[in-house]
Amino acid sequence: MLLKGKKAIPSDRKQQESEYREMVNRIKPKPPLLRNILGAFVIGGAICTLGQALINFYLSFGLDKTGAGAAASATLIFLAALLTGLGIYDSIAKYAGAGTIVPITGFANSIVAPALEYRREGMVFGVGQKMFTLAGPVLIFGFVTAWIAGLIAYILK
Repeated sequence: MLLKGKKAIPSDRKQQESEYREMVNRIKPKPPLLRNILGAFVIGGAICTLGQALINFYLSFGLDKTGAGAAASATLIFLAALLTGLGIYDSIAKYAGAGTIVPITGFANSIVAPALEYRREGMVFGVGQKMFTLAGPVLIFGFVTAWIAGLIAYILK
C-alpha cells in the first residue's frame, strides 16, 4: 500500500494511475515549441523595437532620456490598451505568447481586459472591482517593495 496524504492507496490503484498518466502523455498534443519561441522572440522584439523608436522620436523633440523613456512607456501603454479594447491585442498574443506578456504592454493588457469583460456589471462593481484582479497583486508587491527599499535607504543614510 502507498500512503498518499493520510489515506492508504492500494498498489493496484497506483498501477492504474501510472497507466493513466502514460496514456495521457501519449495522446495529448505536443506544443509547437519552435513556433512559440520564434513568435515570442519576434513579437516581443518588435514591441521593444517600437519602444526604442518611440524613445528616439521623443528625444528628437528635445526631451531628455528620462522624459523620452516616460513618454515612450506612456505611448506603449496607450497603444496596448487601445489594441486590447479593439480586440487586436489578444489575437497578437495568441501567436506571440510571452512576447506580449512580458513587456509593459502586457501589464496594460492585464488591466484593460478584465475592465472590458466586466463592464456590464457597472462601473463600480464591474470595472472598478475587476480591473485590478490580475494587476492588483503586482502593483501591491511593487509598492511594498519600493516602500521597504526606501525605508532601508533612509535608515542607512
